[in-house]
Amino acid sequence: MGETQVLRGGCQCGAVRYSARVEGNEAYYCHCRMCQRALGNLFAAFVSVGRRDVRWERGGPAYYKSSEIARRGFCRECGTPLTFEYLDEQEKMDLTVGSLDEPGRMRPAEHFGLESIVEPFFTDDGLPRERTEDDEEFVARWRAAHGPGPAPGSSAGPSST
Repeated sequence: MGETQVLRGGCQCGAVRYSARVEGNEAYYCHCRMCQRALGNLFAAFVSVGRRDVRWERGGPAYYKSSEIARRGFCRECGTPLTFEYLDEQEKMDLTVGSLDEPGRMRPAEHFGLESIVEPFFTDDGLPRERTEDDEEFVARWRAAHGPGPAPGSSAGPSST
């Protein structure tokens, strides 16, 4: 584990501001189709934080339920994506690295959602890669919400999470 640091961030228009205590400086890329669509980009960059370690100092996010298992927080004024949260998870959440005041303090540690990487725009950085279907915790959440069929990321499953 790394050193504890306080990160600050918020939305583009300033209506939402937060601080978060995090352990270390690791972040991750998510290439799943839902993140691509939610951020209007080819991937999302997130840092995982404890829910109790986030303080909404000005305003707070509005939320939309992006699937049966997750919601995403955003600024209701300017639309800046701020969070990703599993509905059944009480301990942790993810903040978008792009909403941090100093995103360069974070370092990518892995790629998630390998099945949806857009190869022409992807530069192999040597970081570990994981397919959505190989994340046992995610698959268990998905199946609890949708039944025993294929989960997103599998060759037979839907392409969004």
